Amino acid sequence: MKAFPSNLKFKKYHKANKSFLQLVEQKVFFPQSGEYAIQALESGKLTFKQIEACRRTLRRGITKAGKLWIRVFTRVPVSKKPIASRMGKGKGGISYWIAPIKKGQILFEINCKSLDYAAFILTKASTKLPIKTKILSVIY
Repeated sequence: MKAFPSNLKFKKYHKANKSFLQLVEQKVFFPQSGEYAIQALESGKLTFKQIEACRRTLRRGITKAGKLWIRVFTRVPVSKKPIASRMGKGKGGISYWIAPIKKGQILFEINCKSLDYAAFILTKASTKLPIKTKILSVIY
């Protein structure tokens, strides 16, 4: 999985305010590609390491029988100055990347054998995330 976007208009961005992280998803509330999904119950932010840990857990669980869709991407850079550096001398370098998460947003989708097995895998993966989540399933 790609860690950050290839090209951006600006290298560094302003710090995000609280309204940036307190938005509610307006578009999609149900899985589109897969049968089961993890949905965010609160807004927040995910780092690339958290998304990657969740992806590895899901991939290990579904093996070759299922399919995985990742619906979040780290697109906002967060800069940080080194420890014990003096004031001034400009803004610090990019430390890590975050993905802003809206309340109600679908994070991961999977196709799997059964509902019980999918619920087990998704519960295991959602423990890796710092926000509250719930498991959705599409009933045909």
